Amino acid sequence: MFSIDLDCPQADKDFTIADLYEAGCTGIVELEEWDDIVRMRVFFDIGADEAALVARFGGEAAPADCRDWVAFSREHLHPMEFGERIFVVPEWRDDPTPEGRIRIVTNAGLAFGTGAHQTTRLCLEAVERQVRPGMTVVDIGTGSGILSEAALKLGASRAFASDTDPQASAAARENLEKAGVSVPVFTGSADAVASGVADLIVANISPAWIAELAADWYRVLKPGGLAILSGFEGPDVAGVTAALTKAGLAIEAELGELEWRMVEARRPA
Repeated sequence: MFSIDLDCPQADKDFTIADLYEAGCTGIVELEEWDDIVRMRVFFDIGADEAALVARFGGEAAPADCRDWVAFSREHLHPMEFGERIFVVPEWRDDPTPEGRIRIVTNAGLAFGTGAHQTTRLCLEAVERQVRPGMTVVDIGTGSGILSEAALKLGASRAFASDTDPQASAAARENLEKAGVSVPVFTGSADAVASGVADLIVANISPAWIAELAADWYRVLKPGGLAILSGFEGPDVAGVTAALTKAGLAIEAELGELEWRMVEARRPA
């Protein structure tokens, strides 16, 4: 086994990860993040064409670092509180749930969405503010399934989730089953969702996809429904909001943490 360390723009991360899995990688670990770059270590089995992979993706190849990556991840994940009601705890911790909070258990799998990233925190807090009893929630780019789980535990009646990465879909399905919540999970995107079904959409994906799917956000939302959209940085806000406005959505809020941003956009009633 060997690994390749490569730097990837945050905006291209989802596409790059998909291409890497199609090229035969056996696992990916995110090592570091900067303002707009993520450094990843990508693993391949012996027999993969090392020179061709480096020529295609860049980076530096080396014999695989065989440290215990699960243990490495566990060192960096601790219980976290968000908003007024959410408590996110790694699966290997037995910390008691604070009074008045819902417990969401995460693991250090391949899927994005442990709660540690700023965009996940922004989305979790927005879900807490916006979910009402009886709502139907659609979670696009679900990753670990954490936003769907939070929505149901906060009072939504139904949630549907999807991810374009089959491994993420499988991880989300497993996580949600362990959490004891019923969420249909499919591999795909918003274009496969029926029109007018969502009171609330949550999508923590790349700015390019948020803009590309702007018409689908409008179509999938019920009149008066709200989209919580994140996964982008400050310089991306103008392009994202322009695409959403062109599709007919009204921007109601923009929130941020460090360089990361989230917008709430509503389909007019």
